[in-house]
Amino acid sequence: MKKNIRNNTLYDLKQEMVKIGEKPFRAEQIFQWLYQEKVTTFNEMTNLSLDLRKKLGDNYHIGKFQLEQKLVSQDGTKKYLFNLCDSEKNLIETVLMQYHHGYTVCLSSQIGCKMGCQFCASTGIPFVRNLEVGEIIQQILEIEKEEQIRISNIVFMGIGEPFDNFENVMKAIEIINHPKGLNIGARHISISTSGLVPKIYELADRQMQCTLSVSLHSSKNTTRSAMMPINQVYPIEELMKACKYYIQKTNKRISFEYALAKENNDNLADAKELVKLLQGMLAHVNLIPINPIEKGKFAKSTNENIIKFRDYLNNHGIVATIRRELGSDINAACGQLRRQTLSKNKR
Repeated sequence: MKKNIRNNTLYDLKQEMVKIGEKPFRAEQIFQWLYQEKVTTFNEMTNLSLDLRKKLGDNYHIGKFQLEQKLVSQDGTKKYLFNLCDSEKNLIETVLMQYHHGYTVCLSSQIGCKMGCQFCASTGIPFVRNLEVGEIIQQILEIEKEEQIRISNIVFMGIGEPFDNFENVMKAIEIINHPKGLNIGARHISISTSGLVPKIYELADRQMQCTLSVSLHSSKNTTRSAMMPINQVYPIEELMKACKYYIQKTNKRISFEYALAKENNDNLADAKELVKLLQGMLAHVNLIPINPIEKGKFAKSTNENIIKFRDYLNNHGIVATIRRELGSDINAACGQLRRQTLSKNKR
């Protein structure tokens, strides 16, 4: 069975070249074709011999997706439903957002998700598998080709828990960041986690310059466990210990994601608890007006409560901002489009 050549970092690709009887330096040429020239066939790699191109075609394939659906929001946000063109014709979602500083792509890392967060549209859809390295990267390439743009920022906040597919995500970041790969700076890459504590330690030890975002959503174990089952495995005390280790090891600020749900975690008492929890930490709080989902347990907080919550944090030494709502008219929250499509297909 042919392997996706994009699953290989440059180091891996050098090993692959040796396996097929080629010199390691060929990997750099292939890498350039894949990520700088962005070719879609081996025959386009014209500085390689016909024999090597045949070897590549016999042993590997260059990944491709089929665009099943594209939705465009009034604010310019675009959502793509991609068919992975694998044997099961699995579907994933990717979102493109435009800011004054450039284009940001929100990537999926898994087909489905195991975490079961009660406010997320991915919940209730069966987990299928991890995305391969090449499938993670392909999302960027497909959007750049479709829109004729250059992506400048990457966030791993789409379908799936990135730390549950840790090694593939790390390899994808290596390729995205590599000067001979997509050459997107590490400081322009953010990874979000629901709180897989062991992987926070591992990321800290790798000394990567990416931004870490941690989905917190409450300072109380009871409330957080009701929203995020992962808290029953790694409660807040363990999570914060890991976060403090990460900050101490990397000297980098953590962005704490806090989805405000009406009459659940959005009053001033919750804000006071959050200040106590984060006091003295190198931290930023990203307040998220929650996206209501079909059969969901939580409703969006009022604008008044969201603003009061932000102001209380800022007035007590915790930097907090409200995430700009993008793509609400096209269900841009992760999993919503895939969820709707799968539901229709079952009818």
